[in-house]
Amino acid sequence: MSEIDATEKKRIRWRSRRGLLELDIVLERFLASGFDDLDQGQLADYRRLLQLDDNDFLDVVNGKADLDDAALMAIVRLLRAV
Repeated sequence: MSEIDATEKKRIRWRSRRGLLELDIVLERFLASGFDDLDQGQLADYRRLLQLDDNDFLDVVNGKADLDDAALMAIVRLLRAV
């Protein structure tokens, strides 16, 4: 696979800014530690996660809820690990 465009990564980082402080903290840690290691498929899954409502996203990250999509849950496990 080709390298991920730097401009696209900046857009995704910007979209990672959320309205809930608790979620922002988790995502900022992830962006600092694991985001640059994602391959294109994982990056696409992360973008799909960003489409979740903030409260639902926080519930999933905090382990209060899970998603039926195994690919998304793989990214959630990365987020939970930071």
